[in-house]
Amino acid sequence: MSRADVCVVACAESFRGDGEILAAGIGGPVTVLAARLARLTFEPDLLTHDGTCLLTGDVPALGAAPEVVEGWLPFRDHLWLVLNGRRHVMLGASQIDRHGNTNISCIGDWARPKAQLLGVRGAPGNTRCDPVSYWIPRHGPRVFVPRVDLVSGLGTDRGAFDLRRVVTNLAVLDFRTPDGSMRLASVHPGVSVADVVAATGFDLVVPAEVPVTREPTAEERRVLGLLDPGRAREREVPA
Repeated sequence: MSRADVCVVACAESFRGDGEILAAGIGGPVTVLAARLARLTFEPDLLTHDGTCLLTGDVPALGAAPEVVEGWLPFRDHLWLVLNGRRHVMLGASQIDRHGNTNISCIGDWARPKAQLLGVRGAPGNTRCDPVSYWIPRHGPRVFVPRVDLVSGLGTDRGAFDLRRVVTNLAVLDFRTPDGSMRLASVHPGVSVADVVAATGFDLVVPAEVPVTREPTAEERRVLGLLDPGRAREREVPA
């Protein structure tokens, strides 16, 4: 078992209980694997896609084409799912604050930024209308900041629909607090609470007892081996 395995399973847990909605992982292999792993194990009603416009009847390995196509999902239909709360997406963030407001647009003053990033893209609509989780592969104070430079994705203090969890290479965090601020839900094996606190640029809510993130089951390890035989996940989360 590797840290990457733990991270994929922790991301997959974000989709538990979702039922028949579209599960979408954005970015690298970890989020894509998470949606596919969830569908093949504990959440079989999830809808998954090929990364472009095909709903897949089967669940192919990373980089493989589906053998069974259930439907065509053009962009207008994808937007219908988003606007009607029928999609759970796992996004990334360049900055995130204690209420889950995120920034993927620019670093510094938006009028004269130090760095121009992606723009807000679909983050406002996703966070206002749908369940959203985050995967952040490098947990550090430059990402976990007291205040984001520009709000791309809405946090719990700005009307987010349902922020589920934030998974990083160190821990799992959520917003199950009275004021919707970020809470340390678990630390990954080999990581201490002090490690996570030191890597976070604001005060986390830290319970008296913080559990260890669960390890993958034997069945989950078997499925991960089929979905990612080349272990691309470990290039995103080094051992």
